[in-house]
Amino acid sequence: MPENRHPYLLAAAGTSFGRLEGQSALDLMAQAANAAIARAGVARDGIDGVLCGYATTYPHLMLATLLSEKLGLEPHYAHGIQMGGATGAAMVMLAGELLRSGACRRVLVVAGENRLTGQARDTSIQTLAQVGEADTEVPNGASVPAYYALLASAYMAATGTRREDLAEFAVLMRRNAAGHPRAHLREPIDLRQVLDARPIATPLHLLDCCPISDGAVALLLSTDAGPVRLAGAGQAHRHQHLSALRDVLDTGAARAARRALDQAGVSREQIDYLAIYDSFTVTLVMLLEELGYAPRGGAAARLRQGTYDPDGALPLNTHGGLLSFGHSGVAGGLSHVAEAWEQLAGAAGERQIGRRRRALVHADGGVLSAHVSLVLEAEAA
Repeated sequence: MPENRHPYLLAAAGTSFGRLEGQSALDLMAQAANAAIARAGVARDGIDGVLCGYATTYPHLMLATLLSEKLGLEPHYAHGIQMGGATGAAMVMLAGELLRSGACRRVLVVAGENRLTGQARDTSIQTLAQVGEADTEVPNGASVPAYYALLASAYMAATGTRREDLAEFAVLMRRNAAGHPRAHLREPIDLRQVLDARPIATPLHLLDCCPISDGAVALLLSTDAGPVRLAGAGQAHRHQHLSALRDVLDTGAARAARRALDQAGVSREQIDYLAIYDSFTVTLVMLLEELGYAPRGGAAARLRQGTYDPDGALPLNTHGGLLSFGHSGVAGGLSHVAEAWEQLAGAAGERQIGRRRRALVHADGGVLSAHVSLVLEAEAA
C-alpha cells in the first residue's frame, strides 16, 4: 500500500432517529453531512468523493450528485449505492478503496431517509418485500418479517434456540438505547413484554422487529490521520432469495468477516467491540453465532453472562441497534459504524464505555443475503 494512503474515519454525525415531521430524505442527509463536516473540521473544497445510500422515499436517479449540489460540493467521484441493509458498510468499504487507490483524499459517506413520515406503511412493506423472489415469494404475499420468520424457524430447529433467547436481545438493545438522547425507542422493556407482544410473523413478535424511523447518518473518511482507522473490510454474497439459501448455518457472514480480519491482520479474539446488524432479534443471534462470538444456540447464554453488556468483554450495539435506536433505511446500518467510531474515538461523552481498541462491524442486506464486515481500529493514544 502506498505510504500515507491508509483510510481513516475522521468524524461521524447523525440526526435523531424517530418521527421527524416535515423533512425530506435530502434534508436529513444534508443535516447529518453538515454535522460530520463540521465535526471533522474539513473545508468543503477539500472533499473530493461523495457516496450516498439510496432512499426509498426519494428515488432520484443521481442522488449523490444531487446531494453534492445541495451541500456545495464539487467531488471528483460521486456514486449512489444500493445493497439493502449492507449499503452503509459497503459505502465505507468503497470509500476505503478510493482512498487507498489515490482516487480521492477525503470521502463523505451519507445516508438518510424519512421512511416513517414520508411513506405510507403499506408502501414500505411492499417496497421492502421486493427482496423476495419475484415469481414465487412475492406473489404469495410474503413480507420481510415473514422471510425472517421462516429463517428463524429453520435456525431455531437446527440449533435449539428458543423465543426467550431471541427476546433477551430486544431487552438489551432497549436498555442500551435508553441512554442515547437521539434513539427512537428509549422506554425500558422486559422479557415478558417482548414475549407477550402481538405476533407479526411467528415466531417473531412486535418487539423482535426493528421500528421504521426517520433519520440520517454521515461519516467523513480521509487519508489524513484521524482517531479511527479502517483496517480491514470484506464481503460475501451466497444468495439473494431465501429460497436459494443452501445452509442456514452458512449465510456468508463468516466469510465476509474472515476477509476483513485477514486484511486487518488481526484475529477474531482481538476484537473488543461488536457492531452487528439487528433488523430482527433472530438476525442478531444468527450473526453473532456465525461470526464466532457465541457457540451455535449459545448467544443468549453469553448475553446472560454479561458478555455483551456495555462493561462486558464484547460490548454490543451500545446505541441500541436497529431494534431500538431505529431503522431509517441505509442510515440504520450506518448508525452502527457511527457508534463504533464514537466509542473507539472516545467521543461518546456520557455514554463512553471505556476505551476499546478494535471493532468488528457487520451488516447484511436482503434476507442475510449481502454481507459486509469492517474492522475499525482506534489509533494509539
